[in-house]
Amino acid sequence: MVLFTVAAWLNPRVGLALEGSAMRLLVAALLLVSGGVAQAQMGTPNLNSDRGNAARDFSATSAAKATLISDLVVADTLSAPTSKPVVATVLALPLDAAEPASPSPQPKFLYGSRGDYRWELGLGFTWLRFRSSAFNANTVGINTAVVYYTNEWFGVEGNVIAAFAPTIFVNEHVKIATYGAGPKIALRQKQWEPWLHAIFGGAHLQPQVTGQSRNSYVIKAGGGADYRWNPRISFRLEGDYVRTGFFNQGQNNFQLGGGFVFHF
Repeated sequence: MVLFTVAAWLNPRVGLALEGSAMRLLVAALLLVSGGVAQAQMGTPNLNSDRGNAARDFSATSAAKATLISDLVVADTLSAPTSKPVVATVLALPLDAAEPASPSPQPKFLYGSRGDYRWELGLGFTWLRFRSSAFNANTVGINTAVVYYTNEWFGVEGNVIAAFAPTIFVNEHVKIATYGAGPKIALRQKQWEPWLHAIFGGAHLQPQVTGQSRNSYVIKAGGGADYRWNPRISFRLEGDYVRTGFFNQGQNNFQLGGGFVFHF
């Protein structure tokens, strides 16, 4: 600029020429500088768009490497199964779709347990030896007994007997019937079940003796044993003392019997 001032002072025309040349040089220099800046901007890497190069540059540094969650999942899937416990996933089914549980096996039958049958029906035959001042007879008939057990060993029994004998006197048949009820005690814990009972009731006798009643009281006391063949059926043997009061007298009789017992 000093040069331009001096030239302008010495010769104004020379100064104008020099001033024009300097302006052209200045414009040319500005154009060169602008072109270099633009080229430098075009050569700068785009960090926002080229993520792969940024990752490689970052991995080349000495900083600790970051592990992505997706990489952990892939590594866990490809790792050996022996190093980790196997976890089984159980899907819970709805209650309606689930299969019903299999029934529990039936327990073995225990004789005399609290699950035993409370009712029993005895059906069998009986032989009754009847002796009196009027006549004697050996009668054979049917013995029926119904028992309800209130617990394992005590029951209430109802008993009916109907027995018959051959003819005596003039075409007269001996017929004896007894009926009554009473307690029964049984040992219901083994396959053999011994028991005792007592029956109180009435008796009916034919033929009728002149001037005497055909009815009397009856008292039975005795016992027997039942063999439990299966939970529902038993075989029975029994014997009883039988006391009656026909003809205004007392008769001491006895009976033997046997048969079947049904439990329900």
